[in-house]
Amino acid sequence: MSTPAAPSGGPIVSVFHPADKKTHWIHPWSGRNGAIAAASLAALVLVSGCSKKQTPPATALPQVGVITVHTQPVARITDLPGRTSAVLTSEIRPQVSGVILKRLFAEGSDVKAGQPLYQIDPATYQASYDSAEATLKHAQAALATDRAKAARYKPLAAAQAVSEQDYDDAVAATLEDEADIASAKAALDQAQINLQYTRMYAPISGTIGASSVTPGALVTADQATALATVTQLDPIYVDVNESSATWLRLKQEQDSGQFERQGAGAAKVSLMLEDGSTYPLTGKLQFSQVNVDEMTGTVLVRAIFSNPNHLLLPGMYVHAKLEEGVNKNGILIPQQAVSHDTRGDATVLLVGAKNMVSQRVIQIGGNVGSDWIITGGLQPGDKVIVDGLLNAAPGQAVSSVDETRSFVVSSAN
Repeated sequence: MSTPAAPSGGPIVSVFHPADKKTHWIHPWSGRNGAIAAASLAALVLVSGCSKKQTPPATALPQVGVITVHTQPVARITDLPGRTSAVLTSEIRPQVSGVILKRLFAEGSDVKAGQPLYQIDPATYQASYDSAEATLKHAQAALATDRAKAARYKPLAAAQAVSEQDYDDAVAATLEDEADIASAKAALDQAQINLQYTRMYAPISGTIGASSVTPGALVTADQATALATVTQLDPIYVDVNESSATWLRLKQEQDSGQFERQGAGAAKVSLMLEDGSTYPLTGKLQFSQVNVDEMTGTVLVRAIFSNPNHLLLPGMYVHAKLEEGVNKNGILIPQQAVSHDTRGDATVLLVGAKNMVSQRVIQIGGNVGSDWIITGGLQPGDKVIVDGLLNAAPGQAVSSVDETRSFVVSSAN
């Protein structure tokens, strides 16, 4: 393309304008043309700069912290709600009728087995005992007379000095006296038992509750209302109900060798009380019921706890944590790494091939401290995001930093 000739008339400057692809001649130093030249030069530089394509700077990938999943021995702890129940309970009821003369204990106090609790008026029972004793003595005296008579008649009957009938009657009278003595002894024993029942004793050691009667009250034998209740508080039972599905899974894991009992003793149990505090003493598993409740689908599990300070009372609501054994190939991840999707499933974010983020649904089986116990969804070697979760989304590329060691140390502490 030809370049146009420069116009005459003084010094000029040629400027190529890229927009219209033409060369312009201007007088930069003279009068009004000088200002025009300056403005044109500025406009040309601005237009020329805007016409160039600028390459944006490269952006850094978001950084996240990950841990590498690995297996380790993990104690299986099952958290179950339950209630406390007394090991021994005894309701005090009268076995004879009469008027209460004395109450021999303080309500709410500890009593020992065999300690007297109530005294019923024994007058009528003492009289019955005395009468039975007299009847026995009368029968014993009659036996002595008839036995001597039979002894005398025996040689006389042999010599035919008395008839055989008289001798037989004497022998029969002796046997009747022996029967009377046996009956009198039984009556005396019964009278003695009733007399002893007028004083009521504690059948077990424990704490006695409120008395339902006061001195002067009339009570009857085998009445429905208990006079008081003695409860043994140390030790005490904790009854929980474990689902049959959990029990079956635990049994299968034990049979497969994946899950081991802790030692040869019974499983340990810890308690959380109603106020959220932890009971200071651990208990041990006592037994599991052999039948499944058809209404609830659960198995009764009973643990026993020492209760020296009587902190646990029968009927209290508690949470029992059963240390049922050890999973040799357990997996733990920090709780902060787990979130939930719209369906309520537990999920984690993983860093996979080419540093791409993916989401995975997992199954949780309780916790150990600040870590979740993972029962499904993760495999050894998976990289789980634990730091910078807000910077990561499924399908996004990230830059990862391995923080496995720091989380293992913090979990151990």
